[in-house]
Amino acid sequence: MSTRALLALAATLALSACSGEAAPPVLQGYVEGDFLRIAPESTGRLTRLDVEKGASVAAGAPLFALDARDETAALAEAEAERAAASAALQDLLTGRRPEEIAVLEANLAEAKAQQSAADKAYTRNQTLETRAVASAAALDQSRADLDAANARVDAATRNLAVARLPARPDAIEQARASLAAREAAVTAAKTRLARRSVAAPADGRIDDIYFRAGEMVPAGSPVLSLLPPGNRHIVFFLPEPRRSAVQPGDVVAVSCDGCAAGLTATVSRIADNAEFAPPVIYSTESRSRLVWRVEAKPDGNAASLTPGQPVDVTLAGTAP
Repeated sequence: MSTRALLALAATLALSACSGEAAPPVLQGYVEGDFLRIAPESTGRLTRLDVEKGASVAAGAPLFALDARDETAALAEAEAERAAASAALQDLLTGRRPEEIAVLEANLAEAKAQQSAADKAYTRNQTLETRAVASAAALDQSRADLDAANARVDAATRNLAVARLPARPDAIEQARASLAAREAAVTAAKTRLARRSVAAPADGRIDDIYFRAGEMVPAGSPVLSLLPPGNRHIVFFLPEPRRSAVQPGDVVAVSCDGCAAGLTATVSRIADNAEFAPPVIYSTESRSRLVWRVEAKPDGNAASLTPGQPVDVTLAGTAP
């Protein structure tokens, strides 16, 4: 028979022996805990256990870690791919290399020098042709040479301007998208690596440890259990004659062997259904054997009570 069943039965027997009283002055109960069972999200070998059973921990304190060599390598790979994508985008945005720009600048300077020489030759031939010293054919040739020199200067100027331009917009957009994908991959790799180390989600006490360093932990299997202070509650069983007199929010007195005086708890929940009801139509006699499970949140110093610890509960308006 479970602990809850034994306590409920004890309450029922005590009620039956009360010689017609509506309820016993003191009800038996016990402390129960809602434990947090901390488990990894993926399978791995436990490499580090940072706590021991019974230790108190603060929220955020390290609890344990799994082997993270694969995740560390994956993060390094993702960061390298991000760096390559960033360099490719920067290359598209800045145009050609400085050495290539220097070659084009030299080509432009050479073309301008040829343009200047051709311009001077054309001017000289114009003068000579006017004086009938040079032929018209020589003037036409110098004009053609000047036109060719002007074209070379224009082409060199345009080539240099194009070399200084970034890549086409669609190529740049594609490079930006590739870099964004690499950034997301780095973030995912960091998240997977971070999840190999588990920290306490809340303040509490380590209740039990199920794995030790060196053991393989399946995904979702708890490595340890943690009990936050606010996850304790007191369970007791309320006889039917007292059921209508107790509501959530009522304060009850709590006492136990060796505990300080004046402990209290606040009723947080009353079960909808009665327990240990006989399989017959409820008569006046059978109703006296009905009990309801009640849960109460410990107040103040009562929050330090240990799960499994038996307690006595006194309802409001009664004295032990």
